[in-house]
Amino acid sequence: MEDRPSSKSSSPYYDIVIIGAGPVGLMLSTCLSRLGYKIKHIDNRAEPTPTGRADGIQPRSLDLLKNLGLKSAIMKNKPARVYEVAFWDPAAASKGIVRTGTWASCPAFIDARYPFTTLLHQGLIERVFISDLEENGVKIQRPWTITGFSSDEKANPEYPVEVNLEHMDGTGRETVRAKYLFGGEGARSFVREQLGIGITHKDPIAHVWGVMDGVVKTDFPDIKMKCTIHSENGSIMVIPRENSMVRLYIQIASSTDPDWNPRKTATAEEVQASAKKIFQPYSIEWERVEWYSVYPIGQGISDKYTLDHRVFLGGDACHTHSPKAGQGMNTAFLDAQNLAWKIHAVEGGFADRSILRTYEPERKEVAENLLSFDNKYAKLFSERLPAATEVRAASAQTNGNSDDNEFIKTFKEACEFTSGYGVAYGPNALNWSTSHSAQSQLIHPKGTKLRTGRIMANANVTRVVDANIVHLEQEIPWNGSFRIFVFAGKPSLTSKALKDLAVQLSGKNSFFGSYLRSDIDSVTHHEKYNPHSLFFTICTIFAAARNDIEIARDLPCLLARYRDLVYADDRWDHRVPKATAAAHAKMGVDEERGGVVVVRPDGYVGIVTSLVEGTGTVDALNEYFKAFCVKRTSDKMAHL
Repeated sequence: MEDRPSSKSSSPYYDIVIIGAGPVGLMLSTCLSRLGYKIKHIDNRAEPTPTGRADGIQPRSLDLLKNLGLKSAIMKNKPARVYEVAFWDPAAASKGIVRTGTWASCPAFIDARYPFTTLLHQGLIERVFISDLEENGVKIQRPWTITGFSSDEKANPEYPVEVNLEHMDGTGRETVRAKYLFGGEGARSFVREQLGIGITHKDPIAHVWGVMDGVVKTDFPDIKMKCTIHSENGSIMVIPRENSMVRLYIQIASSTDPDWNPRKTATAEEVQASAKKIFQPYSIEWERVEWYSVYPIGQGISDKYTLDHRVFLGGDACHTHSPKAGQGMNTAFLDAQNLAWKIHAVEGGFADRSILRTYEPERKEVAENLLSFDNKYAKLFSERLPAATEVRAASAQTNGNSDDNEFIKTFKEACEFTSGYGVAYGPNALNWSTSHSAQSQLIHPKGTKLRTGRIMANANVTRVVDANIVHLEQEIPWNGSFRIFVFAGKPSLTSKALKDLAVQLSGKNSFFGSYLRSDIDSVTHHEKYNPHSLFFTICTIFAAARNDIEIARDLPCLLARYRDLVYADDRWDHRVPKATAAAHAKMGVDEERGGVVVVRPDGYVGIVTSLVEGTGTVDALNEYFKAFCVKRTSDKMAHL
């Protein structure tokens, strides 16, 4: 599967060069290829991952894959689904191990569409991305590697990065220029090393792990569940996999051992022998071993993710995790999406280059929080086993409780992070706070439940045009656009406010009217998401029954143009059982008067405002977008 550049290849100028075709590189390439960018993507392996490596897709990552239209292709591989985690510990009265508890992988207090961990070998996941990339005109160039690069905006402001590439057997070389370079080639990143960026290890304890994928014959009752097993003979973690396989993680050495050696290894047979002792009194035999590896790992974070906002790092190149956290691939996915939309906003002429400076603080803080919570959780669990009543209480709660004890609080925080729903981006130009330059009494009105920098809440609604019950948060696919959710309350009360909203959006100097498509007059009637602007998609949600809504009557022309994105908030939700308009209630938006929720292209809430008559709503949104947009005006009125 070797790929060499064609002798007739086009000009060696690219929007971005991506090094590494693991999860982070493939996600970045997929997001940008969907938006039409010219990509040079290389990997030093001749083939995608054949066996082993990362295997866990967390609930939030499934949301993201669905939004990209890739979830169904992933699920065709029939992955294992982990709904519960089992804990086994030494038996008090006899030798061997006993189950001491189980709890949900994604407990009820997390409002997840897919409350399970999906387990599938990384190579199958990579192939789903590769197939999608090829449909969008991008082919991974293999086996090629990077040998050097330089970045100089003064010498070449448009394509400041020069990248030297070479075939792994030395028979071919290329030099290309790009606007950006992305290092996603793993923990031993050449790009990071050349930049002189170090790794800070957050956990002073390092470990050597043995990892084995195989098909086993056993009488252990929880072999189809994720398990953490502690015994007098050692510890092991069980991960069910596709095709009747099981992954076993076994700790071979720790830096706390008196004879610690980071290069300590063990054969597959030695690990199997250890596993047999740990599983006692149960038996385990291997029918076949698919993959086996031993590797040292310390939990660390890159000191920087970029130096010049032209050359970036992501994935394992800038954060490494313990395998027990199950976070490497999931964190990588979100690194890539975070960077992709910001590059698009800048290169599309929508946002100032300064938003690229938000990539590192947003994503680095997430990595640091994951590691600190993983350590805190492990420490708390090692100090004492939780009582069964604590586990049940922590798993079952759907609302916060100030009386939670330390175990339950830490459990919830850890579950939020591992599920992906605990990601929280701090205040900046994109995530409104009281220190933001946009100031209005209409911003973040009283009762708002949504938190800026956090994912928008899930909600079921009825689509008006076809009466389909849909997931509101998934109705706009990945398209690089800001998502404007107009919660329109009761039509009889908000008619004037909606008309004023449309008039103000149509203004040539509004945040919306300033970014109209150049081909707006020739856009097809069937364009659902971006009929006016490539940077905004609008949804309208009425607090009314579907049969009571008439799009042409209840919406002004600008909003009615998004007829496929008009909804009735008429579905009951057990999380807000007394609400007459559950989606409004879950967001904390006035069920009668409505409000506006602006969601970033990656699904995180940017700002929430009231919906009012007059200019106030759009005035507030103009101030929000002015904080990071490149202001553009037109001499003529917008034609909407």
